[in-house]
Amino acid sequence: MTSGPELIVTEKDNAARRIADILSGGTAETERMNGVNVYTWGGKRVVGLSGHVVGVDFPAEYSDWRDVEPVELIDASVEKRPTQENIVRALRRLARKAGSVVIATDYDREGELIGKEAYELVREVNEDVPVSRVRFSSITDREVTEAFANPDSLDFDLAAAGEARQIVDLMWGAALTRFLSLSARQLGEDFISVGRVQGPTLKLIVDREREIDAFDPEDYWELYADLTTAGGADEAEEKFEAQYFYIDDDGTEAERVWDQTQAETAHMALASAQSATVTDVRRRTRTDTPPAPFNTTQFIRAAGSIGYSAQRAMSIAEDLYTAGYITYPRTDNTVYPEDLDPRELLEAFSGSTFADDAESLLDQEEIEPTAGDEETTDHPPIHPTGELPSPSALSDDEWEVYELVVRRFFATVAPPATWEHLRVVAEVGGESLKANGKRLLEPGYHAVYPYYNSSENIVPDVEEGEELAVSNLRLEEKQTQPPRRYGQSRLIETMEQMGIGTKATRHDVIQKLYDRGYIESDPPRPTRLARAVVEASEEFADLIVSEEMTAQLEQDMAAIAEGKATLDDVTEESREYLRHVFEGLMENREALGDHLQKSMKADKTLGPCPECGDDLLVRKSRHGSYFVGCNGYPDCTYTLPLPSTGRPLILEETCEEHGLREVKMLAGRKTFVHGCPQCKADAAEEEEDLVIGACPECGESAASETPRDGDGDGETVDGEHGGELAIKRLRNGSRLVGCTRYPDCEYSLPLPRRGDVEVTDDRCEEHDLPELHIVYPDSDREPWELGCPICNYREYQARQNGSELETIEGIGEKTAEKLKMAEITDVESLKNADPDEIAARVDGVGAERVRQWQAKAD
Repeated sequence: MTSGPELIVTEKDNAARRIADILSGGTAETERMNGVNVYTWGGKRVVGLSGHVVGVDFPAEYSDWRDVEPVELIDASVEKRPTQENIVRALRRLARKAGSVVIATDYDREGELIGKEAYELVREVNEDVPVSRVRFSSITDREVTEAFANPDSLDFDLAAAGEARQIVDLMWGAALTRFLSLSARQLGEDFISVGRVQGPTLKLIVDREREIDAFDPEDYWELYADLTTAGGADEAEEKFEAQYFYIDDDGTEAERVWDQTQAETAHMALASAQSATVTDVRRRTRTDTPPAPFNTTQFIRAAGSIGYSAQRAMSIAEDLYTAGYITYPRTDNTVYPEDLDPRELLEAFSGSTFADDAESLLDQEEIEPTAGDEETTDHPPIHPTGELPSPSALSDDEWEVYELVVRRFFATVAPPATWEHLRVVAEVGGESLKANGKRLLEPGYHAVYPYYNSSENIVPDVEEGEELAVSNLRLEEKQTQPPRRYGQSRLIETMEQMGIGTKATRHDVIQKLYDRGYIESDPPRPTRLARAVVEASEEFADLIVSEEMTAQLEQDMAAIAEGKATLDDVTEESREYLRHVFEGLMENREALGDHLQKSMKADKTLGPCPECGDDLLVRKSRHGSYFVGCNGYPDCTYTLPLPSTGRPLILEETCEEHGLREVKMLAGRKTFVHGCPQCKADAAEEEEDLVIGACPECGESAASETPRDGDGDGETVDGEHGGELAIKRLRNGSRLVGCTRYPDCEYSLPLPRRGDVEVTDDRCEEHDLPELHIVYPDSDREPWELGCPICNYREYQARQNGSELETIEGIGEKTAEKLKMAEITDVESLKNADPDEIAARVDGVGAERVRQWQAKAD
């Protein structure tokens, strides 16, 4: 055994920091190695990875899309190579001197694979060092301490299952993406992305849209009336709504009337009567059972109901888990483990923001949690750990999601609710009216879990034979509605039912479909490109969009994890599937390419050109920026600008004035609707320049070589007019402060593209210019006090000479240096970086703080 410190390897830096803090009792110190944080104390070192620091790829000779046929990738070898060089170098340096190594990555298939990747890197430099594995479902003092006291071994079968998925996804994604992109002559950033799980998911969305398109609405009628009790000396009249119903041919009650004549006949009969007689009164109570504990899918569904996308919900849950506040968020389990003491966990909340609810639940004689249908042995359902944050320690979004998890746990240990239901039937001229009321008798779990509807519909107590006044008769003509689009949470549930993807990947797949421009809006709606890819796949190679192969692979990966199959067996089976797919593709390459090209052109078409009548298309300049240009070019050179930020996605909504489809710009979290490009260009041209003061180069405040004369006409003594500074909106959508004498005077200062410029009454003493604020009327974002435009630009240039990153509020010299060590060297690289990745690599920087910097960098 090698003598040296114990090395602990975690999946991310923030997990490393927390585990070091727990195991060292808060005494761990931080060192830097190759730009990576290393936490040390008492002969132990902890280093965090950044997820996968090693990736699978084809050898370099397969990288040229034009020289290598996509079909060749099916049988190409796969090699591993570092994707995070600095972390890999740091891990190797630490491993060389380690006396033992403990893998403490997340406890699931992906975490086991990441642990195996770390194991292999360690073995490259230290063949004999003992390597153990610890597993935990929450990063709390108790679980981490127990895990390290009882180490285990790496599960190489479970890791092999994850590795099989990596290889198969690479093979399918690379081969099909290349083939479809080359066939459609769609290269560069706008290539056509296809994946093993993306295809079946996209087909789900497209199929639902086809159902909506094919839906043929039917007319029907519903009839309503108000019924009013007579009241009395001590009782006020009570009015309630009742609905007409009839007994259908099959003997069931029906409210929808499909025949207009029947509806009008019933209406006349009710209209001729002044009163209705109560013929039936039924009362019953119903027990409303509390919900089951959260698994991943149900958590995403609940988070979606309060406004969080699947991707955002899981990202926040991941941060809360790493901080030790909730258990691992990727789980299928809906049954709490036997060692969970709900009373003890409730007691942890007795001194918190949730104290009143926790204490009310502790008053129960017995606390028996609910249980769902799925019971697994890897992770418990998602629940709070009992290590409580203060609201100030979390962002608003983090607190809202944390509260959801806490209250779901409360709900699972709360008593059932009790409802009283009252049904009243009244007869009017041979026709029937009914009213259904409900009243919450015992709120039960609704008192601690406000996310389910607990509204009441009060119908007054009446007796059989009682006469009720009839008024406000309403005959409403309606139409049946098409099926609803899948919301993200419903889509994930459907994927789960069909065996598409895993709990760890489904939300990422949906986000990729958004990022690639296959879907837009929420609920997701497919673009024309999405329809084209699905149609082409169905016609020429339906396995691309069939759930058959991807569901089979999920079963095969489970078999690998259980030791019933091998990685080689499963990858060879997938190769055979892919060979079969390419048989159909190769035979129809030209037809497939033509189909995709036509659809992609349609997906880029906005509408008619106002100058020649040909199509206006979204185009890309040689410099990589997007604009709107005429299909009739070069005969017609009509163009319209598009924002420089993001990639355009053409929406179905059409501008009534110009007949052009509206545009959305896809720019990560900063995605925004641009609207009609013609309207935007017209508004920019019509926007009057707002004069704010004299130009410092040619106006009054310039050196007095060309002073104005004193007659007030603004003409200088040599006949020249002095320029003024004005806020200008350029046709391409950008803004600046520039001289009104342009092009004779080219003096200008930049302004941010987004937000409204507000001219304040405060003035700069040095330049006699008003101070400016940038306000965001359609956002909760705070105004940016830009100040004097000349002073602001001068300060910006001064900071540029030091560090461009320091131009962003909140980033000082030390933080800028830390970011540079993590290869974030300028504002652009910060804007394009993954906040979670930066948080994992930069000491003392959280993901939410990075997102704030990115917003300010916009």
